[in-house]
Amino acid sequence: MIQHDTKHISEKFPEIDSNAKQARNITWIGFWVNLLLALLKFSVGFLGHSQAVLADGVHSLSDVSTDLVVLFGVKFWSSPPDEDHQYGHHRIEALITVIIGIILILTALGIGYRSISTIKETSIKQPGLIALIGAVLSIFLKEWLYRWTIKIGTKIKSSSVIANAWHHRSDAFSSIPVVIAVTAALITPKWAYIDHIGALIVSFFIFKVAWNILKSAIFELTDRSATQIDSNKIHSIAIEVDGVKSAHAIRSRRLGSGLFVDLHILVDGGLSVKEGHDISEAVKNKLIGTGPNVLDAVIHLEPFEPNKPE
Repeated sequence: MIQHDTKHISEKFPEIDSNAKQARNITWIGFWVNLLLALLKFSVGFLGHSQAVLADGVHSLSDVSTDLVVLFGVKFWSSPPDEDHQYGHHRIEALITVIIGIILILTALGIGYRSISTIKETSIKQPGLIALIGAVLSIFLKEWLYRWTIKIGTKIKSSSVIANAWHHRSDAFSSIPVVIAVTAALITPKWAYIDHIGALIVSFFIFKVAWNILKSAIFELTDRSATQIDSNKIHSIAIEVDGVKSAHAIRSRRLGSGLFVDLHILVDGGLSVKEGHDISEAVKNKLIGTGPNVLDAVIHLEPFEPNKPE
């Protein structure tokens, strides 16, 4: 039976498990806040006769859906490597991020289409003050939720949590034209069209955020390499190890927030196989221990020949 070495990846699992718990906790908080906000917006929109606030309630429900997607996905992408997935399950997080990006794009297109198609329409009933209060409360709550979620997502380097944070902020921004529209309608119903113009601007913002989220996830799914800065750091770490004369042919690919790396190191050709192996292991361990979030590294050993170009 072939033995597969998942030791170095598994050693990172306690950290991954801790990150998963933080992702679950902040997402559960977001779920309940979004659910309560959706119910609040539907209630004040109905009582205050505001179509804009009711529509904003639908947007909050889309936040609930992305929370559920993250809660479902984190259970799988945080699982340790196994025989069927020897590199772990990190790509599931990228897939979850793509789903959130698509939901955001559909939300942006829906808001944009609705704002254009109804720009000449006006509400039959003038909105009440309760609708304005609900929209203002939503902005402050969602901005607070965005800041908390983005802090956790950045700390644990989770693309899905960061994407979900931006979904929270898109909801906050989409409430701004609602506040403007309801305020304008409270002053005079003739200004109700401002709501549609503001919603169209917000839809462009949401679309841009969604594209940035999708782009990073797609790069990961297509095995994008490390940045030049990280590649230079990998090279520096490798050549600092005693016995390494040079390093080249550095390749890498992203897997979740981590990197899988392979590179060639050149050592004295007169060393024994064991001595060369020990140097390779030292390079590997140093990359995993101090490198730019390196999950695993494959080291190719070559004899150093001073007059031969790499």
